[in-house]
Amino acid sequence: MNSVKSFIKKEIVLSVSFVLAVLSCLFVRPDSLYIDYIDFRTLSILLALMLTMAGFQQQNVFLQIGKKLVGRMNSIRGVSIILIALCFFSSMFITNDVALLTFVPFSIITLSISGHRDLFIDVIVLETVAANLGSMLTPLGNPQNLYLYSLSGMDLSAFIMLMLPYSIAAGILLLIFAFFMVKPKPASLKENSDFSGSKKRNLLIAMYILSFLMSLLVVVRVLPYQAGLLVVLLLVLIFDREILKKPDYSLLFTFVFLFIFIGNVKRIPFLSDILKELVKLNEVGISILLSQFISNVPAAILCSGFTTDIPKLIVGTNLGGLGTLIASMASLISFKQYCSTENADTKKYLIVFTLINIIFLIAMIGVLLLKSI
Repeated sequence: MNSVKSFIKKEIVLSVSFVLAVLSCLFVRPDSLYIDYIDFRTLSILLALMLTMAGFQQQNVFLQIGKKLVGRMNSIRGVSIILIALCFFSSMFITNDVALLTFVPFSIITLSISGHRDLFIDVIVLETVAANLGSMLTPLGNPQNLYLYSLSGMDLSAFIMLMLPYSIAAGILLLIFAFFMVKPKPASLKENSDFSGSKKRNLLIAMYILSFLMSLLVVVRVLPYQAGLLVVLLLVLIFDREILKKPDYSLLFTFVFLFIFIGNVKRIPFLSDILKELVKLNEVGISILLSQFISNVPAAILCSGFTTDIPKLIVGTNLGGLGTLIASMASLISFKQYCSTENADTKKYLIVFTLINIIFLIAMIGVLLLKSI
C-alpha cells in the first residue's frame, strides 16, 4: 500500500490521467475507434527525442559545453548570466526538462565552489523560467509543442515566427533580471574542459547526433515518423542499449491516457458541447488558466480536443508554463534539485519563484496584447 502511495505521489499527473481515462471508459465502452484517439506520430517523435537526449546526457555533452563557457567568465554575474543563457538556448533543442536536469546541478556545484551559495535561489529560479520560456520557440522545446505542432500542420518557420516575439521579450527580460539580481563580484572558475574522449564515446556522440538529425527530419515532415523511430531504435539497440532504461516512459503513458480521455469525452455530446464552448471563449486565456492547476502538457491535450485554433493553444500553453510550480512539470525538476541542497529554504524559494513567474507571465501577456493591436 505504501508503495502505491509513493508511486501516486511521484507520478501524480500520470495517476490522474489514468483515472480520467478509466472513468471515461465507463461512459464509452472500448471499441475499434479507440485506436484513432492515439497520436502515434507525437509519441514516436517524443520517444526518439527522449532516447537521443538521454544519450547526450550520458556522454556529458551538454555539461562539457557548459563548463567551457562558464570557465571564460571572471565575475559571478557573468557566470550566472551564462548559466541562465544555457538553460534558455539549450531548451530550444534539448527540451526544458533536459536543460534543467543538466544545468541546475551544474549551477549548484559552480556556485558552491565559488563561494556564492547565497545565489542558489535567484539563479535556479531564473534558470527555470529561462528553460520554460526558451523551450517555447521550437516544436522540440517541450512535449506540448511537439504535440500541438504535429496537430496543427504548421511548417517549422510558421511555428517559430508565432513564438519569436515572446522569446525575444523573454530573453531581454531575463538578462535584465540577471543583471540586477546578481552583483558583479569576482569569480575564478577556469575550466580546462577536454572534449576529447575514447573512440567508443566519440562513436556514441556521433550516433546520437545522427539520431537527433533523424528526429528533426521527422519533425519537419521530411521523413515518416515510423522510419525515424525505427532508425533511432536500431542505433540504440546496436550501440547503446542501456540507454533504453533512461527515458521518462511515464510521460508517454500520460499522453496515451489523456488521448483516451479526450477521445471519449468528445463522444459524450453533453460534456463535449460544454467544453467546446468553454475553450472557444478564449483559447489562450483558458489554456493559461488550466495550466496553473494541471500543468501545460495536459492542458494542451485537453483543449486541443475542443478547438481548431491550435496556434492560440500553442501560445496559451507556453505562457501557461509560467505561474505556479506545477504549471510546467519541468519546474519541479529544479525545485527538487534545490531542495536537495544543504539548508535549503523552500519557503523562500517558493516565494521568489512565484513572484518572478507572475512578473514574467504579466510581461508575456503584455506581448500578447501588443501583438493583437
